Amino acid sequence: MNLDFFKPKAPPLFGLDISSSSVKMLEIVEAGKGAHRVERYVIEALPKDAVVDGNINILEAVADAVSRGYKRLATRTKHVAMAVPSGAVITKKIIVAAGLREEEIETQVESEANQYIPFALEEVNLDFQVIGPAPSNPEEQEVLIAATRKEKVADRSAVAENAGLKPLVMDVESFAQMSALGLVIRQLPGGGKEQNVAIVDVGANVMQVTVVRNEQSVYTREQAFGGNQLTTDIVARYGMSPEEAENAKRSGGLPDDFEAEVLRPFMENLSQEVQRALQFFFTSTSYNTVEHILLAGGSAVIPGLDEVVHTRTQVPTVIANPFGAMQASPRIQLKRLMQDAPSLIVACGLAMRRFDPV
Repeated sequence: MNLDFFKPKAPPLFGLDISSSSVKMLEIVEAGKGAHRVERYVIEALPKDAVVDGNINILEAVADAVSRGYKRLATRTKHVAMAVPSGAVITKKIIVAAGLREEEIETQVESEANQYIPFALEEVNLDFQVIGPAPSNPEEQEVLIAATRKEKVADRSAVAENAGLKPLVMDVESFAQMSALGLVIRQLPGGGKEQNVAIVDVGANVMQVTVVRNEQSVYTREQAFGGNQLTTDIVARYGMSPEEAENAKRSGGLPDDFEAEVLRPFMENLSQEVQRALQFFFTSTSYNTVEHILLAGGSAVIPGLDEVVHTRTQVPTVIANPFGAMQASPRIQLKRLMQDAPSLIVACGLAMRRFDPV
């Protein structure tokens, strides 16, 4: 059992998130009395196809991007918290007797894992976390098991090591995301308690919708729609190369009709996909309301997107910013941090592992 999804660690570390389009590094430090400060961060673009569906396709290219990013980050910290894609991890809750010692739980976890993991145990990294007393019986406790193929962990570790860094924690992207989004949900009216909060994470190719209630995921669905669709629309309309379209998307400089002819229809399509995902949620669960929508992922910062989604769904919609209650170091441009916040959510969850109780 050497994965350490959950085990707390002592040395200072920063979050290193490898997504399909970029590498994000983020360091958060203590700012006294339980407060935190965003100390430094960088986003380094990845070449096309270096990472596909969460799999590291071209290890050297990803390690090069990490090296470049680390130079720009200008930190002395070498330890990193990383995450494997949620789709590469099997998770399961089991019930065990309360009061078991760690070694006894470990034995039970291994025997349970044998039953539901479709690989030999020597091919996987396995870890567990005690959640707490079982809801139905105080003499039992719930334990969360997580397992992933060893090569998924090895690939990410190799990227960090090739860039001269030391992987210390290997998390799961969805756990890291939820940890950071917990910071956002606590800023909602009533701290988000007893409310259904839909998290819409718009990645490059996939939009993931997760509904959370009282910090527990009650529904999740992926739809094949993402920010790359906007790039494709720009290429088709203006005859640019995909690289030119990506740059123009970020820095502006698109023709005058871009907003009306390309951006607005993209935002309408996206909000339609969100509405469709909520309908699926209502029909497949006993819930019929969502109190808040949080927009995350690179496309979340398109100006006015929150308003378009709100208009279509009639649900209060905000851009997910986990740094709302944090300070920022003088070296950080606040306006840029606000723009980048939705795409730094996994990195933020990873960076917060620094403060796990030892």
